Amino acid sequence: MEKIPMTAAGHAQLESELKRLTSEERPRIIQAISEARAHGDLSENAEYHAAKEQQSLNEGRIAELEDKLSRADIIDVSKLTGSTVKFGAKVKLVDEDTDEEKTWQIVGDMEADVRLGRISISSPIARALIGKSVGDSVEVAAPGGAHSYEILEIAYG
Repeated sequence: MEKIPMTAAGHAQLESELKRLTSEERPRIIQAISEARAHGDLSENAEYHAAKEQQSLNEGRIAELEDKLSRADIIDVSKLTGSTVKFGAKVKLVDEDTDEEKTWQIVGDMEADVRLGRISISSPIARALIGKSVGDSVEVAAPGGAHSYEILEIAYG
């Protein structure tokens, strides 16, 4: 079983989602199935079929979360230090073509959210940044073409 790197915050977020799915969504869906069953003929009961599909999706997500949480390798980012980029680092970059600055935190696959500035350890940009230092330039092959970035800052915590 391969361990999955994850920050403590990401682990807590997944545990919270799992708790919500098991303690709130599961009973709500069971109630919806029960109510739909009371309407009679199940073969043409859209509410029943919709509730059963919701149940299937919910149980699938619960199983996925339980698997990921059981294999989580929680990394305490606040204890990390160093001058090179590694898992958990917040990296401030400047696009060498547009001079646009961005800050990304490198996190596990399950907690990545580009809108929140968190990119997956397995993303092309994160893989290009790992092991680099402030002042280094990296070339990232992206779907829209290659981009060059210079590392301005590296922070942990």
